[in-house]
Amino acid sequence: MNRIKTKGYGKGVKSVMLLAHGAGAPMDSPFMEQLSDALERQGIATVRFEFPYMTRRREDGRKRPPDRMPVLLDSFRAEVARVRDEVSEDCLMLVGGKSMGGRVASMLASEHAPGIAGVICYGYPFHPPGKPDRWRIDHFSTVGCPMMIIQGTRDPFGKPEEVAAQGEMPGLSRLCWLDGGNHDFQTPARHPDSQATLIEQAAGETGRFVQELLAGSELC
Repeated sequence: MNRIKTKGYGKGVKSVMLLAHGAGAPMDSPFMEQLSDALERQGIATVRFEFPYMTRRREDGRKRPPDRMPVLLDSFRAEVARVRDEVSEDCLMLVGGKSMGGRVASMLASEHAPGIAGVICYGYPFHPPGKPDRWRIDHFSTVGCPMMIIQGTRDPFGKPEEVAAQGEMPGLSRLCWLDGGNHDFQTPARHPDSQATLIEQAAGETGRFVQELLAGSELC
């Protein structure tokens, strides 16, 4: 199993997202399953894949750290080319991912990789938890297409006040906050919304973003 495609994926699809996993969980984690299902309900087909280190983990069961960024980028680049060959020329191609997967997607887009119309990051790792001096946003200004980040307000990888203190981030088209969500969009016990609700909200924001891309609207 090296890819998971939703039912809507195929030659006639209007928009497809190549969705990458985070550093510690595979492409079929509960979060990735729920997000893919929610995106499908928004009319966005998804293709999930795994980076080489996660493929090896699936084969032998041994946990290992993520590959170096050049390897991650090469892997993502190859999957983009593969999907591009499988869909029609007018299909809107999006790249995105959970945490590290979203970061790699944004870095790929900063290379102005051909065929990519937009980037969506779910729980972007703005900085390592507890290390707000190590920001991972230098490449944002060179992202060659519209980019949206969807972030929980309790995410230790970047909370609202920390992100706001950075000021304007050139290259970031839209930043959406999910109230009460942590890095996995989980909410506190007494919060009125559940993790599932926030994942649906994230998919809804993605759907609106994609519709604007399809319509050729300016994103801000």
